Amino acid sequence: MAEKLMLKRNYNLRQSRERLCDITAYFSCLLPAFESGFQCSRNDGPPSITFAAYVGSSKMDARTIPNAAVTRPTIYKIYVLFMLLMAYLLNQLDRYMLSIVTKPMAQEIHYGDQSCLANMTQRHHAVHCSNKTTEQDCASVPNNTCEWNYNGQGLQYELLAGPLFIVIYTLAGIPLGLWADVYNRKKLLGVAVVFWSVMTILMGLVNEYWQMAVLRFGLGIGEAGCTPFATSLIADYFATNHRALAIGLYNWGIYIGYSLSYAVGNFVVDANILGQGWRWTYYISGIPGLLIGSLIFITVMEPERQVKRDTTDAADLQTLLGHRESEPTCCQKAKFVCKVFFKPSVMLLCLAGSVRNAAGYVWAYNTQVYYESIGESRADIGRYMSWIPLAAGCVGVALGGFISDRVVKRVGPHARLGVLIISQIVAAPFVAGALFLSPPWAYISLIPGYVIGEMWIGITLAVLVEVVPTPLRTLGVAVYLFIISNIGGNMPLVVSPLQRLFVQKGITRVDALRDALYILYPGLYVLGAFLFLVTLLVLRRDMNRVQLSEYEEIS
Repeated sequence: MAEKLMLKRNYNLRQSRERLCDITAYFSCLLPAFESGFQCSRNDGPPSITFAAYVGSSKMDARTIPNAAVTRPTIYKIYVLFMLLMAYLLNQLDRYMLSIVTKPMAQEIHYGDQSCLANMTQRHHAVHCSNKTTEQDCASVPNNTCEWNYNGQGLQYELLAGPLFIVIYTLAGIPLGLWADVYNRKKLLGVAVVFWSVMTILMGLVNEYWQMAVLRFGLGIGEAGCTPFATSLIADYFATNHRALAIGLYNWGIYIGYSLSYAVGNFVVDANILGQGWRWTYYISGIPGLLIGSLIFITVMEPERQVKRDTTDAADLQTLLGHRESEPTCCQKAKFVCKVFFKPSVMLLCLAGSVRNAAGYVWAYNTQVYYESIGESRADIGRYMSWIPLAAGCVGVALGGFISDRVVKRVGPHARLGVLIISQIVAAPFVAGALFLSPPWAYISLIPGYVIGEMWIGITLAVLVEVVPTPLRTLGVAVYLFIISNIGGNMPLVVSPLQRLFVQKGITRVDALRDALYILYPGLYVLGAFLFLVTLLVLRRDMNRVQLSEYEEIS
C-alpha cells in the first residue's frame, strides 16, 4: 500500500512539474525576460528550474522559463506595459470626451450651430425634430416635443475636434520624437501625462469658447508625446518576434479609453453631479492622469537602447548618419528620416495608414451625433458603446499582432501587409451595418467590425519600426503619426460639407449624415485596403531588387 502511494505521489509530482513547465514556458514566450535564458528541468525528484546567465547577445529560448527567484524582469515588463497602457487609455479618454459632451457643453457656453432638437425633458421626444429647418417651424411642433438650441456641431466644434488639437498634436510630436532619441523617455512620458491631465481638469472650469480652444491646444501638446515615447520603450523592452503583440496590447488603450469616454460622458452627464453634469466628466477623466504620470516618472526604468546592444542594426547613430567623430545634429537626423520616408513603400504605407485612420476619426467624432440623430438616448448609447469598442477593439489589435507575428515567421515581414488587406476588406460590410441597420443591431454589427477592422493599428506600427533604422525609431514613429494624424484627424471637417450637399439634393438631415458617413467610414476601409495592397506590391519589388543586387555582388 505504501509503495502504491509513493508511486502515485511521484506520478502527481511529475505531472505537476510538466504542467508548470508548459504554463510558464507559454508566458515566457509571450513576455521573455531581459535577454536572459531560463531552463526548466523535468527530471525526477523535486522540481528543478535552473537559470542560464546572460552571455553576449544570446537570446532567450521560447522553451525556457524562469523560477521564483528570477521572475522579476518578466513581471516588471508586464508592469511597464500596463503603465504604458494606462497612459494611452487616459490619452484617448481625455481626447474623445469632447465628442460625447459637446451638446450639453455647447448649450451652456454657447458655440456651434443651432437646430431643432428633441426636448429631452419630454418623454415623447421624436426623431422628426431634426427635419425642422427654422426656429419658427421648431416652435410649431405640439406638446413642446422640440426645442431650438445649440446642437454641439458646426465649424466651432469641428475646429475644437480637428485643427486646434490635431495641428499642434502633430507638430509637437516631431521635436518630442527628437528629444526621445536623446533624453530620458520615461521621464518625458511621465511629464506629458501629468501636463495633459491638468489641461483636461481645467476644461471642466471653462465658461467661454476661447478658453476651451486654448485648453484643447494644450491637450494636443501633452498627448503628442505619448505614442512616440511609449512605442520606443516597448521596442527596447520586447524582442522583435514579440514586438507586434506588445504594441497590440498597448493599443488596447485606444478602445478602453474610447469606450470609457461613452460611459463617463453619457452616464455622468445624466447623473448631473452637483448640478455640473458635463463638467464632472472632465474632472473624472483628468484626475487619474496625475497619479499615472507620477508613477511612470518614478517607477518605470529607462531601458538600455537597443541600438547599443543589437549588432545586426547600425552600431550607433554616428555611423548610421556618417558622422563618426561628432554627435549628429537634430537637422541631420531629420534629413535622414525624410530620406527614409520618401521611399515609395514608406510613403504608400503612410498614405494607407492615413486613409484608414481617417475612417476611425470620422466615426469617433460622429458616433454620438449620429445615434442621437436617429433617436437614441444617452443611456442607450452609453449602454452599448461603453463596452463594444473596448471588448471587440482589444481583441482586434491583439489578434492582429498575434496573427502577423506568426505569419511573418513563415512568409516574411511583408506578410503583415497581407493581413492588413484581408482584415479591412472583411470588416467593411460590418461597419456599414452600423449605419444601415437599426439599433440594437447597428451596435451589434460593430462587434465584428472592430474585431477584424482594428487589426491595422499594431500591424502598421510593427511594419514601420521594421523599415525605419533603430537609432531613429522614435523620430520615425513621430513622423508617421504626424502624417496620418494630419490627414485622418482633419477628415471630420469633410462630414458637414458632404451632409449639406446631400441636404441640397432633398435628402433629410439624418439621411444626409448617414450617406456622408457611408462614404467616410466603410468607404475609407475599402480605399485603405487598396492602398495597403499597392504598398505590399512596392515593398516586395524593393525587396526583390535588394536580393538581386546582393546576388550580383556575390557573382
